[in-house]
Amino acid sequence: MANTFVAIATTTVGSGGAASITFSSIPGTYTDLVVKASVRSDQANIANSLGIQFNGSSANFTSRFIEGSGSTVSSFTSTNTIGNAQGTSSTSNTFSSVEVYIPNYAGSANKSFSADGVTENNASTAYATLGAGLWSQTAAITSVAIAMGNLVQYSTATLYGIKKD
Repeated sequence: MANTFVAIATTTVGSGGAASITFSSIPGTYTDLVVKASVRSDQANIANSLGIQFNGSSANFTSRFIEGSGSTVSSFTSTNTIGNAQGTSSTSNTFSSVEVYIPNYAGSANKSFSADGVTENNASTAYATLGAGLWSQTAAITSVAIAMGNLVQYSTATLYGIKKD
């Protein structure tokens, strides 16, 4: 059986920026969800922590990540982190890429997710991040938000539903 990705919605941040990109009223008709995002923040640093919320909540998340910066490798635990948003100290007009996979989002068990992302930079420091997490809630996920201080214009995210053929 093949899986089919169905684009549910795409959001692009306008000229005023946005604190988050939110997808709401997600139907429970798919087996899994995937969020693919291209984001940049207006905060200093090369990369700034990017978080996720399910059903408007950033509570009850646990996750474990490994990250490489071009010169060091580290691992860390976090709450609702999914990667990094490109910051203003990185190469101008470049955006981070992040993907989040959420299996069995409409089921009645706690919700797991995996995330991977990269920042782009014309310097020796750029980040690659890979992790997995758990949202300890049994409610079906009906909304997903990618959040951080302020996402700049042209930051974009698409929510996909996955169907088994």
